[in-house]
Amino acid sequence: MLLQCAVAGALAYGSYVFITHFVLQSVQVVGNSMAPTLENAERYLLNRWVYLVREPQRADIVVLRDPADDSYAVKRIVAASGDSVCLKAGRVYVNGSLLDEPYLVPGTETYPRSDVREQSLVCGKDQYFVLGDNRNNSADSRVYGPVPRQKILGVIIY
Repeated sequence: MLLQCAVAGALAYGSYVFITHFVLQSVQVVGNSMAPTLENAERYLLNRWVYLVREPQRADIVVLRDPADDSYAVKRIVAASGDSVCLKAGRVYVNGSLLDEPYLVPGTETYPRSDVREQSLVCGKDQYFVLGDNRNNSADSRVYGPVPRQKILGVIIY
């Protein structure tokens, strides 16, 4: 009987570890870089499994390892491998077309990093350009450049 309880407990613990590390994980947003879409201190589910069956896509809200300090960050993908991105006059252009961003507060402007007037780049193989929805309060690809695929942990379910 004791052995059965130990086996059941080990299976339960193993299932918990597997699910929370490879399938679904609870995450808490810290900061306002994704407001108003995701609010500070709110909890969401992170789908870690989805990118085993498909690649990250534009508009996905993802958890990533911040290239600047290796902490966790939540951002939105706006461009993928091979896409060109240009930030100018408060707007985001992807592959030469104005990016449609219905998730932003109307009138939200997106400026390049503070030391340049215009910022252009092309995402390399397995690289993604990410931005926070709160553009005036977000350290994102404008600061640290495109994010490598291996730094993206999964997509937020909200």
